[in-house]
Amino acid sequence: MFERQVNIKSPADLKIMRAAGRINATVLARVKELLQPGVTTADLNAAAEEVLKSHGCVSPFKGYGHPPFPASITVSINDEMVHGIPHPKRKLKDGDIVSIDCGTVFEGFVADSAFSAGVGEISPEAANLLKVTEEALYAGIAQMRKGRRTGDVSVAIQNHVESHGLHVTREYTGHGVGRSMHEGPQVPNYGMAGNGTLLRAGMTIALEPMVLIGTHETRVLPDQWTVVSADGTLTAHFEHTVAVTEGDPLLLTVL
Repeated sequence: MFERQVNIKSPADLKIMRAAGRINATVLARVKELLQPGVTTADLNAAAEEVLKSHGCVSPFKGYGHPPFPASITVSINDEMVHGIPHPKRKLKDGDIVSIDCGTVFEGFVADSAFSAGVGEISPEAANLLKVTEEALYAGIAQMRKGRRTGDVSVAIQNHVESHGLHVTREYTGHGVGRSMHEGPQVPNYGMAGNGTLLRAGMTIALEPMVLIGTHETRVLPDQWTVVSADGTLTAHFEHTVAVTEGDPLLLTVL
């Protein structure tokens, strides 16, 4: 699945990836506006595709994999951690938590990011899950500095999540991103400080904590895409594409 080669991006490449990231953030912002009871997951996908089209872009998700993924975003609800397929009969309900993942291809480069959010009024348990997962993402981003290693990023995510009594997935990881949606290095959400690939300026990585309340174990539904928690408990997912620079980490997928 992953291209293992690490591709260092030039300043010109990063400028394009930053533009792609802004478009991706615009897509996600539009979808977030629509998260209310009664909206279908297909409605969310249609809105995302409208924004992508208005920028002359496409999503790398559509047609990806085997079987080909049929949509431009993934919409994963409650116990669905990632890769949920939008459907015209699937309606959001009050109290749901929804994870939206989107990619954008712009001038040959890919941006990739995700968020999770509540629909209507959610439980304190769900709200805490969202808070901890987003905080874990930023704990990982803080370690994205030249001279550190991917293990430093991974363990920062893991420690934050587990310190709150929650669980990180073992099977699914962050990854390099650039001209391809999946490049090297692979960045798990657990690990050991000082281990892994050395971070160098110009590396671009999609960090994506995927957090579960009851267990780290998952299973894949018969649609061959949707990943759910093995015990049916709630999950959440946040993601940003981040560049390593000579100084502070650069978030590429923000407005």
